[in-house]
Amino acid sequence: MEKYILRQGLVFDGTGQAPRVADVRISGGRVAEISPAIAESTADYHEIDARGHWLTPGFIDIHTHYDGEIEIDAALHESVRHGITTVFMGSCGISMVMGPPENLSDMFTRVEGVPSAYVKPLLQEIKNWDSPGGYLEHLAQLHLGPNVAMFLGHSTLRAYVMGLARSLTHKECPAPHEQARMNQLLEEALNVGYLGLSVNMLEFDKMDGSDFRSRPTPSVYAGWREYRHLFRLLRQRGRILQTIPNTANPATFFSFMLESAALFRKGLKTSMLAMIDGKTVPGIHRIFGHSAWLFNRVLGANVKFQGLPEPFDVVTNGFNSPFFEEFEAGTAYLHLEDLAERRELLADPRYRRKFRKQWQKKLAPRAFHRNLKDTTVIECPDASLNGQSLRFLAQQAGQDPIDYFIDLVSQYGDDLRWYTVVGNHRSKELNWIVRHPDCHIGFSDAGAHLRNMAHYNFPLRLFKFVQAQAAEGRKTLAWPRLCARLAANWPIGLGSRQATCGKATVRTWS
Repeated sequence: MEKYILRQGLVFDGTGQAPRVADVRISGGRVAEISPAIAESTADYHEIDARGHWLTPGFIDIHTHYDGEIEIDAALHESVRHGITTVFMGSCGISMVMGPPENLSDMFTRVEGVPSAYVKPLLQEIKNWDSPGGYLEHLAQLHLGPNVAMFLGHSTLRAYVMGLARSLTHKECPAPHEQARMNQLLEEALNVGYLGLSVNMLEFDKMDGSDFRSRPTPSVYAGWREYRHLFRLLRQRGRILQTIPNTANPATFFSFMLESAALFRKGLKTSMLAMIDGKTVPGIHRIFGHSAWLFNRVLGANVKFQGLPEPFDVVTNGFNSPFFEEFEAGTAYLHLEDLAERRELLADPRYRRKFRKQWQKKLAPRAFHRNLKDTTVIECPDASLNGQSLRFLAQQAGQDPIDYFIDLVSQYGDDLRWYTVVGNHRSKELNWIVRHPDCHIGFSDAGAHLRNMAHYNFPLRLFKFVQAQAAEGRKTLAWPRLCARLAANWPIGLGSRQATCGKATVRTWS
């Protein structure tokens, strides 16, 4: 492995301390020395003049879905080229740790917007592991670009132990021996270095495939008794619960907060989605932030909300977006895979009435604002539509906006591409989010929704955002603190336990 000495760069060490001009010696893929002036190097070292440049720790992406892409290109160039040196996989209850390839693909592909035609045959060809340890051994054999840390997905665990059919059945609870097996597998995962368990209670994240198509993923069918068995182990071991509450049932948000609280027991480290200034419910990020502050400082909880430090913008082909899984009519469209069948559905007056009613329902839980004025067509076979909002185009055509939208999708299908911003659109509120002490900076979703989102560069965009805020005279993150937030998002306290596969381990966390 090559050796380097970086000369006289401005060094941010990731602790939040003021930067200093220094030399940095790198050996064996690790920082071996930081000194005001390192003695002349030998021929073994490559010297790089870093004067006028910043030297920072590698950044951590706390929320990715690289579980599929890593099998195709383990270098994960999109993240590495933007300064990411450690990624977390196994998010949102889904991981590739164990189970039949077909089940793993069906749980992953539709939820994460990745083509099943690529993932399923790939897993069928290469999968030769079936345990938490075996999966880490598999990852270690890949030519990884960044370090990789893992969560064990609860949906994966439930389907593996109970069988996919039972795991997707309402009121079907694990038998005592099955619950014991889940606990055993989670403990095995923690023993070999997994960060913890991920759970996804969102009902609009749907199964792919044919046997159980359009059902929610297995975590949704679990009861709190099942969860608490697993949470107890996480609490005992000081590991992390990564979770998404059920937006259709806000009580689950407070349930997870209470699970984290240290009420006559050890607190549970919880990373929750997400602190976003959404257009649908303005100010909800402040509710989350104040709730975390209260629970953490009064009830002894340890909750962090993941937050994307940039505008949450999305590109959609036709109706192919997770946002259209948020209501029944959208799911009915995406349930169909044949274009002709989809067009036939869109032509059905009963379906259109149902679509309209659900689209306009004010109190329905959702992340997408559904404001057609706040959209822009960016690519269409009819180029005259490009650059205009769907609502404006409907007005020009003398049509109702929703009917016009449905007609466009019926005519062009996925060849209609349009853009919108669903959150983090107000710079003052985004500044509040990134400064909040209980915000986990990250949540890029890298490796997922490849046609919808691209937030791989969130660290660099955060630097640019903070620079702009400071130029406007707003109090914002200081540069040393910004580097510390990106490089050590949350002290998880793993001690000397090796938590990653790759060239280095996560040692920056206290």
